[in-house]
Amino acid sequence: MRKSKTGFTILELAIVVAFASLAVVLFFVQKANVDAMDRDDDRKTAINAMYYALEEGFYAENGYYPETISEKNLTVIDPALFTDPSGINLGEEGCSYTYDPANCEDGKCKEYVLRAALEKEEVYVKKSRS
Repeated sequence: MRKSKTGFTILELAIVVAFASLAVVLFFVQKANVDAMDRDDDRKTAINAMYYALEEGFYAENGYYPETISEKNLTVIDPALFTDPSGINLGEEGCSYTYDPANCEDGKCKEYVLRAALEKEEVYVKKSRS
């Protein structure tokens, strides 16, 4: 009578390790994609908050748009929204948010463009209503 051996061969173990490694790599790639999409959503939320604060708050009250925006003149939104997910404040070099006023005279502007550079999509743009 022949004795049966129990256990796995080296080839079987190598295949299982290869599949497990592939699953781990795919998990981290997908996690990085989901994290980037979350940061993009945060950027869109911040731009939308700035847009509505400008339109419904500042412009409705003053009849013009400011040359620069910050927590000082857009007091109705959370000041943290002026900092992008990288930790850079609006107006600083490298910030993924930009505010470009246009047709300005004496600090009073007639229009503007807000932008957010996204990681997984095209640039997100909001323009003044007027």
